[in-house]
Amino acid sequence: MIDADGFRPNVGIVLCNADGQLLWAKRIGQQAWQFPQGGIQRGERPEQALFRELNEELGLSPEDVQILGVTSGWLRYRLPQRYLRRSRGRVCVGQKQKWFALRLTAAEAAIKLDACDKPEFDGWRWVDYWLPLDEVVDFKREVYNAALRELAPLLSVMQGPKRRAEPRDG
Repeated sequence: MIDADGFRPNVGIVLCNADGQLLWAKRIGQQAWQFPQGGIQRGERPEQALFRELNEELGLSPEDVQILGVTSGWLRYRLPQRYLRRSRGRVCVGQKQKWFALRLTAAEAAIKLDACDKPEFDGWRWVDYWLPLDEVVDFKREVYNAALRELAPLLSVMQGPKRRAEPRDG
């Protein structure tokens, strides 16, 4: 599903723990880290896509999280030329995203990266709130910055020193 401007609708997931740290996931077979995210399917509302993606990518159900909020509008990023692809004759130039802030209410053990047939991640770690801005791929950085700034008040985030966390396997 691509809109008239060439953007694919998508949801982004900012999942925090009780300490306010965020779940940062490692793309399978790569050294690329990102927040869980995924496309919104035809006829699906953003919140429905959120819960489907949450289950597919992290093995979590709606009962395992609390929704703290969502960005007020769509945040967009353009893909670099090398990533442009055609879908039914239309070019997808990037993604437009609704970002959800969630708090994990279940035990960490509920996180399962192999919950679906084709896992997207093979590791994860808890990181300080602002660290993803240093590690995300360049073309997503502006959207991550906008999403984290808008969602920060929902998590009572303080801009303290950043510290690295050790990755965990799925």
